[in-house]
Amino acid sequence: MALSVLDMFSIGLGPSSSHTVGPMRAAAQFINGLEAETVAATARAKVELFGSLGATGVGHHSDTAVILGLAGHDPATIVPEQVDDIIAGVETSGTLELAGSKTIEFDRTQDVILNMKESLPGHPNGMKSTVFGADGQELASEISYSIGGGFVVTEQELDKPLSSDLEVKHDYRNATELLAMCKAQGKSIAELTWENEIEWREPEQIRSEILHIWQVMQDCVQSGIERTETTLPGGLKVTRRAPKLYKQLTEGGVSERTGDTNDALRGIEWVNLYALAVNEENASGGRVVTAPTNGAAGIIPSVMHYYSRFLDDVTDDKIVEFMLTAGAIGIIIKTQASISGAEVGCQGEVGSACSMAAAGLAAVMGGTPVEIEDAAEVALEHNLGMTCDPIGGLVQIPCIERNAIASVKAINAARLALHGDGSHKVSLDEAIETMRATGADMMDKYKETSRGGLAVAVTIPEC
Repeated sequence: MALSVLDMFSIGLGPSSSHTVGPMRAAAQFINGLEAETVAATARAKVELFGSLGATGVGHHSDTAVILGLAGHDPATIVPEQVDDIIAGVETSGTLELAGSKTIEFDRTQDVILNMKESLPGHPNGMKSTVFGADGQELASEISYSIGGGFVVTEQELDKPLSSDLEVKHDYRNATELLAMCKAQGKSIAELTWENEIEWREPEQIRSEILHIWQVMQDCVQSGIERTETTLPGGLKVTRRAPKLYKQLTEGGVSERTGDTNDALRGIEWVNLYALAVNEENASGGRVVTAPTNGAAGIIPSVMHYYSRFLDDVTDDKIVEFMLTAGAIGIIIKTQASISGAEVGCQGEVGSACSMAAAGLAAVMGGTPVEIEDAAEVALEHNLGMTCDPIGGLVQIPCIERNAIASVKAINAARLALHGDGSHKVSLDEAIETMRATGADMMDKYKETSRGGLAVAVTIPEC
């Protein structure tokens, strides 16, 4: 195992893990990795965005993200409400502090370049960061790739982006090997994952960080519910629905448990609400958890809210079990295929999140490892072939609703699996390989470039 569950759930800014969080990290890593002498000699910094990053960079705030990264900001700690002021300060002064240590002249129109039609060979999400001396000579440069979920690798690391020298107790490559280990040792997926995690960190740190991630998810839902703005930013002028839906559902002082008992599907309304709240926060640049990406950030929190609000016997231990199980499935998908919409389409984002959520829910509802794998497969199978075609390059349509639909789908997949006997014709590994192959066959215009699908079927104003 080369990845930790905590790698699959990182805290960052919206609207995109691969197009916002990743570029910010890449720019910051480049600047922070320079020798002090190089920084001291730097008079200009330039970042070029290629492929999907260039094509949808404005709508995904990639241009803003690299400026923040050059200034040394981290997506996990920067305060979302301060971003606009930071960028305004750069534009007004015409200067930028490189990682807070060296002030240089900076012109956003000249120093952040969006190459709309040119791509780098390693991955659809490529970027090149360069610093120059006062004489215009290049001092240092680095090509980076944002490979999904906020993960960033350099050109040299691309062939083995997920390699690790760390030895873990249970080394499995796919779901088949994981299930075999569970059976041989009589342990759950969460138990095996926990035993791997404690090779990386102290047990209390793991538990604390997982519960912190869960708290950030809950805070995100609450923030989305409490927003007073009526529309999302961008030219689409999409109406926020979470605040209004919450008021409708709680009219008369009712809660999740005390609503209209004559409506057998009322619970779905709440599941929709949780997902809408998260993804509206993401679309507006708020703080979200990549789960495993920002574009699909609402699915796992929504299903976890469903579990914690509608089912009994919910404890912190169960929340940890959910996350460990979901994370294990996400790691397999990440390492065997992709979670990047720019690489395999939205099946890699929403499909992966739906699969992870179904697995986590099946686990805390008492599912066996085989039933959990079945739930994950059902959820992924019914997202195969999904394109990534954000209208206007904004993570709004169809992205927000897509999270709500997939959240309900994940719950249904878990319940279907738990009502079965675990036997199924298609394995999770086969579904993952199908997703990978389908993504390879998919035309680039359907992979987060906004050049196909709904992105060109709908006439919109300039975004």
